[in-house]
Amino acid sequence: MDLIDDPREGENSPEFSVTELSGAIKRVIEGEFGHVRIRGEVGRVSRPRSGHIYLDLKDDKSVISGVIWKGVSARLDTQPEEGMEVIATGRVTTFGGQSKYQIVIEDIKPAGMGALMALLEKRKKMLAAEGLFEASRKRPLPYLPEVIGVVTSPSGAVIRDILHRLRDRFPRKVLIWPVAVQGAKCAPEVARAIAGFNTLTPGGAIPRPDLLIVARGGGSVEDLWGFNEEIVARAVAASAIPLISAVGHETDTTLIDYVSDKRAPTPTAAAELAVPVRHELAAWLDSQDARMHVLLSQGLSRRGQRLRDMARALPRADSLLEGPRQRLDRAGEKLEPALIAGVQRRRVRLADVSGSLRPSTLRQRVAQDRRRLDGLSARLAPALARGVAAKRDRFATRARGIRPTALARDRARKGDAFAALSARLSKAALRQTRGWRQKIDTLDRLRETLSYKATLARGYAVVRADGAVITGTRAAKKAATLEIEFADGRMTVGGKPPSRKVADKPPGQGSLF
Repeated sequence: MDLIDDPREGENSPEFSVTELSGAIKRVIEGEFGHVRIRGEVGRVSRPRSGHIYLDLKDDKSVISGVIWKGVSARLDTQPEEGMEVIATGRVTTFGGQSKYQIVIEDIKPAGMGALMALLEKRKKMLAAEGLFEASRKRPLPYLPEVIGVVTSPSGAVIRDILHRLRDRFPRKVLIWPVAVQGAKCAPEVARAIAGFNTLTPGGAIPRPDLLIVARGGGSVEDLWGFNEEIVARAVAASAIPLISAVGHETDTTLIDYVSDKRAPTPTAAAELAVPVRHELAAWLDSQDARMHVLLSQGLSRRGQRLRDMARALPRADSLLEGPRQRLDRAGEKLEPALIAGVQRRRVRLADVSGSLRPSTLRQRVAQDRRRLDGLSARLAPALARGVAAKRDRFATRARGIRPTALARDRARKGDAFAALSARLSKAALRQTRGWRQKIDTLDRLRETLSYKATLARGYAVVRADGAVITGTRAAKKAATLEIEFADGRMTVGGKPPSRKVADKPPGQGSLF
């Protein structure tokens, strides 16, 4: 064995600590890959509360981790989403804590138009599945809004075109909410503008718009991409104010067009949809007013002619009243004789009844009753005495077997019964008396109705002479005085005046010859 052995291979290499080796690798990788552009598909995306974005970029064979710091992510035009094909620009570095390399992304863009369209189609399907594109949720536009809110850039030609078109068609109050219409600030500012208009109070210091217009001129897909963001689409769907989208030209279609209540191909067309033409409206009103006057006059003339035709078919008023007038006259002629005949019939009936009531007959009946009463009274005294004696004996017999307390109770019970019976009797007597009084009142009213005095109150009079009723002129002429009875009294008038005899001529002087 040799005293000095040959050194083994690698035993003279320097020794590194883990941190030194990690730092050396980091310097080498950052020196070689200080600025790179990577094309790949976004895989896993993580957004912790710190605001940073952690993601994976992959192709069909490899995967590389990536990180976007908080300050950079706020400036990105396009936020990474899983499944997007992107081009990431940044620097490759290592993370010694996990012995892994990663790319620190400074900018990220979709990889061409195909990626943007794929992302747009993905968002369209998601929002369509939530029902944001349904026609049933779209509201009709107000016919003539008082205030119109416009969300656009105040420095572009879009707002001038809208104001010019509104001034030509129908001037309205316009509120402008200035926003960025492209870039990273576009989507959040447009969403805040729509929400801000909806928070205004009707009738407040700043009037609440009746209609909103979101407008922007034409541009590329990248320029209009802010209107394809989900935050803008959801703000439009949540708006309580009807909204017109006018983004780009007629061939440009953004996500906001599907959610809005009405899509306009251009900002100028949006102004035309918002208000009608004032001159056309005035002309239409004039034509409608003329039509209304013509129709009113025609309707009145037709109804007047119809009324005249119907009037000719109706009978005259005189012919309608002829029959009732004749019946009234005939009934009036029959009334006076009927009244006279009725009075005479009742007078005869009264005379028949009063004829049987003679004083002699009444005196005989009274004498007979008095004799019968005297006979009964003579028999009554002995009978009463015998009855009293019998009842006294019976009472004495019963009194010996009756106790004072039982008697008192019986007396009290019978007293109550007597009081109740007396009350019932009083009520019955009162009812009977009331019934009799009503019958007497009815008969009295009938008597007054049938009496000739009621006839006198209607203007008639009764003429008497020598206590007899005069019914004709012949008897009246023969009477010396006439007594006329009216409703309020009687008066006497002279009858036929005595005839004056012509005085005999005084004897004249006789002729001497």
